Amino acid sequence: MKPGGGHFDCVLAIAMIFLGLGVTSQSESSLSLPRPRPPQMQEAHRRVKRGWVWNQFFVLEEYTGMDPLYVGKLHSDVDRGDGSIKYVLSGEGAGSIFIIDESTGDIHATKRLDREEQAYYALRAQAVDRLTNKPVEPLSQFIVKIQDINDNEPRFLDGPYLTSIPEMSPVGTSVIQVTATDADDPTYGSSARVVYSILQGQPYFSVEPKTGIIKTALPNMDREAKDRYLLVIQAKDMVGQMGGLSGTTSITVTLSDVNDNPPRFSRRFYQYNVPESLPVASTVAKIKALDDDIGPNAEMEYRIIDGDGLSILQISTDKETQEGIITLQKELDFENKSSYNLKIEVSNANVDSRFQPLGPFTDTASVRLVVEDVDEAPHFSSPLYRMSVSEAARAGTAIGTVSAHDPDTTNSPVRYSIDRNTDLERYFNIDANTGVITIAKSLDRETNEEHNITVLAMESQNPAQVGRGSVLISLVDVNDNIPEFPMEYETFVCENTNRGKIIQKISAVDRDKPPSGHHFYFSLAPGAGSNLNFTVQDNRDNTAAILTRRAGFSRHEQAVYFLPVVIMDNGVPPLSSTNTLTVRVCSCDDHGAAHSCNTEAFAHPAGLSTGALIAILACVLTLLVFVLLIVSLRRRKKGSLVFDEEKDIRENIVRYDDEGGGEEDTEAFDMAALRNLNFIQEVKTRRDVTPEIQLLSRTPRKTSPDNLIFGEFIWERMKNADGDPGAPPYDSLQTYAFEGNGSVAESLSSLESISSASDQNYDYLSDWGPRFKKLADMYGSPKRGANS
Repeated sequence: MKPGGGHFDCVLAIAMIFLGLGVTSQSESSLSLPRPRPPQMQEAHRRVKRGWVWNQFFVLEEYTGMDPLYVGKLHSDVDRGDGSIKYVLSGEGAGSIFIIDESTGDIHATKRLDREEQAYYALRAQAVDRLTNKPVEPLSQFIVKIQDINDNEPRFLDGPYLTSIPEMSPVGTSVIQVTATDADDPTYGSSARVVYSILQGQPYFSVEPKTGIIKTALPNMDREAKDRYLLVIQAKDMVGQMGGLSGTTSITVTLSDVNDNPPRFSRRFYQYNVPESLPVASTVAKIKALDDDIGPNAEMEYRIIDGDGLSILQISTDKETQEGIITLQKELDFENKSSYNLKIEVSNANVDSRFQPLGPFTDTASVRLVVEDVDEAPHFSSPLYRMSVSEAARAGTAIGTVSAHDPDTTNSPVRYSIDRNTDLERYFNIDANTGVITIAKSLDRETNEEHNITVLAMESQNPAQVGRGSVLISLVDVNDNIPEFPMEYETFVCENTNRGKIIQKISAVDRDKPPSGHHFYFSLAPGAGSNLNFTVQDNRDNTAAILTRRAGFSRHEQAVYFLPVVIMDNGVPPLSSTNTLTVRVCSCDDHGAAHSCNTEAFAHPAGLSTGALIAILACVLTLLVFVLLIVSLRRRKKGSLVFDEEKDIRENIVRYDDEGGGEEDTEAFDMAALRNLNFIQEVKTRRDVTPEIQLLSRTPRKTSPDNLIFGEFIWERMKNADGDPGAPPYDSLQTYAFEGNGSVAESLSSLESISSASDQNYDYLSDWGPRFKKLADMYGSPKRGANS
């Protein structure tokens, strides 16, 4: 419920008076009318009660009077007006909202009613006998309906609204539909009939009064000029008539972007300076066109359409910044070309065909790249030099020449050197001026077939500018290695072998690498040509076979044969070597498998016999026993050493690096013992000496004028230290700064005479003897010295 103003109360009071009269007459007339019945039933039931049937009462909402609002009246035909009948009301709001007069049956509303909260109430009425409390009328239900007044304004439940439309939309484009609801009764009057109007947002937008549909009212709304509009829409009930209630809402309309603007360069000409030393694939320059659109509509593509740098430069688009990135594809050379001119075109990646009539969506600009001269390192005429030299070439032999030049306009002279990190053995040298590479020491192809060195070229005027070139030197093979057996052959011959039996197949290896390949020749040594036991058969395929020349060998007669075989290669000049093949005689079965051979020769090729092995084994066992005996003795000795150490731990030498606290430190040592020779310390018992053996303290000797006084002093201090039970249980070094008992000369310090300005008499120095004669001459009286 909503209380109204003064004008509203007056209108409401007048309306309630008329409606109350109408409702009262309607209610009373409804009670006085009998219940309609068919004619047949009227004749059969003539004593049926009438007037106890009704449908509903009407009550005006938002009553603001002080007295209870009269709703209606209940009345029974049996009521004679003598008060014997009591009316009872029950149901929704009975007793709290609606009350009834028990005697008269008048119903009143005690509270303000709001139709929007509850539109009707279902009540039950009954007439009972006041004395017996028995019903005289049956329980009957009726409805109290709340009659509506215009007390609620229209409301936009979904507002405020946010919406978006494309820019440049045509007139009449639907933007959004708004809906306002009115809580008043739509079936009664015009309280809930709403019309819409626009209060803010004209002339760009309009609204349909009945449907609330917002539409565009102007064409060509440009996002780049204004991208957001705020609309205020009003909804008014009573069909918009005067006195109706209204509500408003706001609508924020955002214009979304379309590609209606072409990209444009801010300038027609751009110039950039680029150093000629810029590496390939580096960014040379960045150029950017402007597009008023946003998002995908502002995506651009750049390309070079003309110019003299098409083969040197290329352009691409940065997808994040929409910039044109000009990159270098080949090296720049100021001496060859000092500038490049490009014509660059930019266009939109996504073109809207609706706006193509507005003009071309492309733009062009000219770019000039100025190459700056840079002091460059010398350039070699070739990135890789290939040279070859015979491995037999002598030191100082020239291999080849490298050449480099200064690419700058100054054309500074170049000096050459070898990067020794690539030639650690220093096989090669280079002439610093001519670039001629020579051999520094002998080479060996079999050790290293190729040498890959780096040559440095530096400017004479600027040594910091260094160029690098690679030189690959291949060594040409010469025949400087002899052929030989590839392995140590273990050859045997059976005792029962036949003549012409092949007992071994041999081959050869050679470290050289002739161009046409290896070819070896096998034969017996010249001195073994008359060998009656074996011969060599050259197979002409770099292999040879060892054959027997007789049958029947005996290992008891001769167990081993040594066969010298000559191997010669096909090099220039040819080289040969004599290799000895050891053939052992063995006992074989019928299939030629060796069963037993000479043990010394076959089983132990190192030359060790069975007796030698047994002797070695015996020596090892003896040595092992000796080691075990030594270990056992050391363990026993270690036990006794531990006992001795516990018995006399003074033999341990412990080093300490502690510094004393000076003369003020009286904790560690008694300083009186260091200053007084006649100091006698009490005899104490040492903790680390057996009680039966005690050292007696001597009485200090009297001082003597000789050096014996110092020996006596040290002796006494040593005895006191040995007898001190508080001394540490280890040998220690103690230093005594004893200066003696004094001198008859007393102090000679000049500090005592500094306060006197008068002459001091040193004549008494002459009376002290020959020891002070020098001082007497220096400080004595001249007259006294002359007399003497």
